[in-house]
Amino acid sequence: MQAIPHADAPLSMRSPDTVMRLERMGSAHPSRLSFMRTLLRRLKAEGWTVERTLFDIDAHGVGRAVYAAKGPRKTYSLVAFAHDLPDEMRSDRVIATAWDSTFTLFDGQPAEADIERLEANVPLQEAGRISDNELTLSRANRSVRLWRHVVERLAGGEQPDAEQVETVGYLMRTTAVYGSGKFGAADRVKLLDRPLMSAPFHIEMLTVWLIRTFTLDLVEHMARAKGGAQAVTIEPALRRRIGVGNSTGLGMAPFLVTHPALLNSWIEAKETALARVRAVPEAGMEARALFADLLKRAAANVRGWHSEHPIQVLKLARLRNDLSALEAYLEGHPLGGKYPWDRLYRWAEEVLSPEGQEQLVSLMLEPYGDLVDDLAMGMKVDEYETFRIDGNQDIGRFKGHMNKRYGWALNVDYDKDAHCARFWYVSEEKLEPRLGERHAEDGADLEQPLAIGRDIRALADALEAYESSALLADFLLAHPEHRHVVRRVQISAVRPYAEIRDNLIDATMLPIDMLRCKLAFFGANRFDPRSDRWVRICMFQNAPYPHELAGFPDDDWAYPALAAAVCADEAVA
Repeated sequence: MQAIPHADAPLSMRSPDTVMRLERMGSAHPSRLSFMRTLLRRLKAEGWTVERTLFDIDAHGVGRAVYAAKGPRKTYSLVAFAHDLPDEMRSDRVIATAWDSTFTLFDGQPAEADIERLEANVPLQEAGRISDNELTLSRANRSVRLWRHVVERLAGGEQPDAEQVETVGYLMRTTAVYGSGKFGAADRVKLLDRPLMSAPFHIEMLTVWLIRTFTLDLVEHMARAKGGAQAVTIEPALRRRIGVGNSTGLGMAPFLVTHPALLNSWIEAKETALARVRAVPEAGMEARALFADLLKRAAANVRGWHSEHPIQVLKLARLRNDLSALEAYLEGHPLGGKYPWDRLYRWAEEVLSPEGQEQLVSLMLEPYGDLVDDLAMGMKVDEYETFRIDGNQDIGRFKGHMNKRYGWALNVDYDKDAHCARFWYVSEEKLEPRLGERHAEDGADLEQPLAIGRDIRALADALEAYESSALLADFLLAHPEHRHVVRRVQISAVRPYAEIRDNLIDATMLPIDMLRCKLAFFGANRFDPRSDRWVRICMFQNAPYPHELAGFPDDDWAYPALAAAVCADEAVA
């Protein structure tokens, strides 16, 4: 299907000065390389199956269930606990102490003793303890009105109202999916030799995918308990329109700052994929037809994507206009001739907003799975290898790297209040990252080392007292407070996409830009900011369920089928 680029084709990578700005990162869209899609492709290719091995839940929706995902060599089991939570106790905030459902992903198949141990701890979440036999810890709350509506309709023998399903998009939303050693769970190092789990966030994404199945099983179970023989199940196409919601706040934002080498691997994979497609010499008929179809589906999907946040309202309006402009452009400029994708992207750079450009990037990758999907294997990194500082490097060479990669930071006056308006700290109560207002709130003495631009400026000033031939080791012996940014400069010297090229303590900085970038790599959609510091999303909407995976024909579920999209359009009109 794909035309492979010639060896001398222009493999043009976008500049980090363009890609790594917060405005661009905050316009990210899911793509073929997003972790939800790479996970499901792998599960399908390897013949994974999911078996519900336990479902002991009463008519009130209280009990426990186990879903075992079985692969060629390993089994991972979602252990779920369902609760009857009073409405007044339901909260998405991190300070909540009770939830509608709680979960863990167990390494293997749990015995009854394991389930009893987990039942005493998992519902407590942070207040409980799990072991290294558990890989994740999670919790979720129902979308109360839609949940009640679906139960009532199914119990009465009717399908849920498509408009209500489309408006909400999920029956449960997770408020946390913890992994990597939190609260006693297995450390990531335990899983590095397991192909499925060594990929970024596949453990967490598998957890969410199984939570989606549990959620639909639970709502249909409660409908049967209420309606008896007349109860029905949800029609498959409508069922697939139900994803898993998520409320994500500041706790996630610093991740992209504290993992520079990993961030580089994600961005570099996406940028390499785009460059490969732009280097395709000719677009075949099949690729053009698929792109045209997905463009229509993306436009319909965006028309059904709504937000009340003023920033996102403006971005969505621009995106709708961008996709209309793209469709009009293609009518007069078909994808013929040499290097059509490069030509199309260059036009988009001149005409479309960053939101539209990034949507186009995702769409351009879709017809070229054979060309880009292998890049998903390179999106992991051994961060221990990047941690060691090379003290033998001379300061002259080091400053050359710093000036090349950090010009954006060195040209900011951090003495101005607006440029140092915020400070990042960790809350005492929940040990979660928070953002303070430096000139209006106490706590700046607890500031975390996330003001990279300001710290680079301080490093540059301190280096002025040293000769170019001096060694970094000598400098750091005298100034160990600069070690964290010296390390970052050395990482960025060989990893150009490792650093967000914006001031993270500026008064105009929007944390939701960092959240959206990370969540787009997860594969989330329907970004709906509720402030500049937290956002609601939907995960696995339109994705196949476990029983559908083997026979699901195409890996294009991120864009709803036109029939479903048209229905959604009508529902929100």
